Amino acid sequence: MALLNIEDIRIEFPSRRGTLVAVDGVSLSLEKGEILGVVGESGAGKSTIGNAVIGLLEAPGRLAGGAVLLNGERIDTLSAAQKRKVRGRRIGMIFQDPLTSLDPLQTVESQLVETMQVHLNLSHDEAKKRAIQLLVQVGIDKPELRVKQYPHQFSGGMRQRVVIALALCCEPEVIIADEPTTALDVSIQAQILELLKKLCREEQVGMIIITHDMGVIADVTDRVAVLYHGKLVEQGPTSKILGDPDHPYTRSLISAVPRPDIKLKRFPLVTYIEDVKTPAQPLDLATHWLGQRRDFGSRTDGPLVQVRDLSMRFVLKSALLKRNQRTLDAVKRVNFSIGEGEVFGLVGESGSGKSTVARLISGLYTPSEGSVNFGGVDLTALKGEKQLNPFRRQIQMIFQDPFSSLNPRMRVLDIVAEPIRFHKLAASEAEARRIVADLLDVVGLGDRAAERFPHEFSGGQRQRICIARALATRPRFLICDEPTSALDVSIQAQILNLLKDLQEELGLTMLFISHDLPVIRQMCDRVGVMRYGELLEVAETEELFERPQHPYSQHLLGLMPRLQSMSREGLDVVAG
Repeated sequence: MALLNIEDIRIEFPSRRGTLVAVDGVSLSLEKGEILGVVGESGAGKSTIGNAVIGLLEAPGRLAGGAVLLNGERIDTLSAAQKRKVRGRRIGMIFQDPLTSLDPLQTVESQLVETMQVHLNLSHDEAKKRAIQLLVQVGIDKPELRVKQYPHQFSGGMRQRVVIALALCCEPEVIIADEPTTALDVSIQAQILELLKKLCREEQVGMIIITHDMGVIADVTDRVAVLYHGKLVEQGPTSKILGDPDHPYTRSLISAVPRPDIKLKRFPLVTYIEDVKTPAQPLDLATHWLGQRRDFGSRTDGPLVQVRDLSMRFVLKSALLKRNQRTLDAVKRVNFSIGEGEVFGLVGESGSGKSTVARLISGLYTPSEGSVNFGGVDLTALKGEKQLNPFRRQIQMIFQDPFSSLNPRMRVLDIVAEPIRFHKLAASEAEARRIVADLLDVVGLGDRAAERFPHEFSGGQRQRICIARALATRPRFLICDEPTSALDVSIQAQILNLLKDLQEELGLTMLFISHDLPVIRQMCDRVGVMRYGELLEVAETEELFERPQHPYSQHLLGLMPRLQSMSREGLDVVAG
């Protein structure tokens, strides 16, 4: 008898417009100690199945057919109170977004202790002791101190570790992990995945891991199930699915995964998907609005961006006496340069200072020490809006989470037009609207998108809106801070191809920050490796990936999934 059986389930979401069938006739099984991967695009039904298993389908969603059995006992027909006893105790859940899983008003200790006391026969002191042990288990330093802190005091990667500790705290029989490592860098991801594998091996816990990361699938899973539009199109051993898939959708999906071992001219697209974006025609910069950047002057002799001894110190606890202050050195005397037209990458663990460097260059933070020189001008010496605004126009930023970057109450037209209006780049409102329509065409959305709101778009489409807004000032320098980390591989391929095309056609200079090393290899000319706020190594991309010099760089690259079983057939490889 299997540990978990999902038998021919059908999940429906009734609405005034009819009934949406989110999952249609899917059957899966999970054995003790086994890790089953579930892959597919956004909307395929992966997370919906996970929510149905633990009884968390959002109304009006309903399980319209089939059954879910845990150790032969049917659990989908249990009462709400009975399902609450199963959740956490027998089935643990790791969600993608740790902020939605944690109570911002309670300390980590309170949340762990409460969960354990509800489900386990532990005293308060026993639960507190186990809470600290769990933080050690998931790799959180100084657990006695960190357990007393609130979720907002942790980085994204650290919050996800806390969520994993919560899922493990009651020693469940089954764990459902929904994109558990999306926001984690490669070293932390390796630690978390090794922890989950060890748990499954030693405790015979069964795990369903829902992810779009084929590296995770290759490294962790025993079997893989592939979903498309709510239907199961293929399942089998991981080596078979990745190495020799039968279904054309699976083959297309795997082809779009960024390669860690070779550099490609373009990312292959998932051609099986009906709405895949075809490459746009090259821009004629002699006539196109985006090519009219003459007011920025000629190309700079030497680097466009020069970072000298850049440091950033955050005060964690203020005090009247300076010696009693608690501070964090997030960036420590960092030096690097970016040539005009170059794509420079920054990699490193969560908390290494990558995003802090980006915010210092863009002017969102003021450095504690050092300088940022842009086009021959020391930006850190400028004062007031009048001096800063011309440079803010030239430097634009694309953030990791497109939804939080967009005002939900504004239409796309006004979101994209806002910087055009602010910097007075259009002679009239009619011209501003024409420019917005043109930009939406450039990023592959079409001018009809202008009248819609952000919530009406998918994650990949929202990131295209952010790119259109970043281009609206005709920038010279684009900072991309994890622009595709939360996207499916097919959408990621589209967005990265778009950024490649725009960089080549417009001659954009880019700072590209990512914890996804295969993406860095495909996108960047040179790469800097950061750890604990220090820049350890800077090298040409291929030189770094083939012959890293610093021990930490070697360690980081050694953790990268190789995906050697995946076919290279049809890939357009860069020579050399």
